[in-house]
Amino acid sequence: MTNEKKPVTIKKYANRRLYNTGASAYVTLDDLAEMVKHGEDFVVYDAKSGDEITRSVLAQIIFEQEGKTGQNLLPIRFLRQLIRFYGDSMQMFVPSYLEFSIERLTKDSQKFREQMDIAMSGNPLATPTRQMFQTMEEQARKNMAMFHEALDMFSPFGASLGSSLGEAGKAAPAGKSGDDLSELRAQLAEMQKRIDTIAKKE
Repeated sequence: MTNEKKPVTIKKYANRRLYNTGASAYVTLDDLAEMVKHGEDFVVYDAKSGDEITRSVLAQIIFEQEGKTGQNLLPIRFLRQLIRFYGDSMQMFVPSYLEFSIERLTKDSQKFREQMDIAMSGNPLATPTRQMFQTMEEQARKNMAMFHEALDMFSPFGASLGSSLGEAGKAAPAGKSGDDLSELRAQLAEMQKRIDTIAKKE
């Protein structure tokens, strides 16, 4: 029986102060950001209501990091496209695709770091730089292809959903009932397993 380490509990008080119950000390958003970078898991609760607010705190950390000079990771175009997915018929598939893509990027990060070091040691416009971005673009295309392949397994809806995933703001295919959407939601967990299987074949 594996002995998994439990996430650290962080309490957020009305004065916006954050308290690390594991370290018995007040912490800042920067401290939480460092915990994330070091792989330390935590869960944040509102001290008054007891509600879990981890998602909003993580989003706040991203907002703070994005506000720092030279720290921008989220392009404006990406943010606009992401906003368009809220309330869209494809919204339920976006989290799985983003998680899948970032996991693939994390696995390949060492290769990207090595290419970045080579590129930055010479002319920024040199061949290694072009190769680095070509590799990243190719990986993004593979991610999309594998995700589409996983969606296509869910016939009869997979093909139409897979082809429309990159088109933000479009309406759902005609004839979709609430029962159909409920069935798709129930299949999301299985879809993630299939995506993982496809990724392992790479």
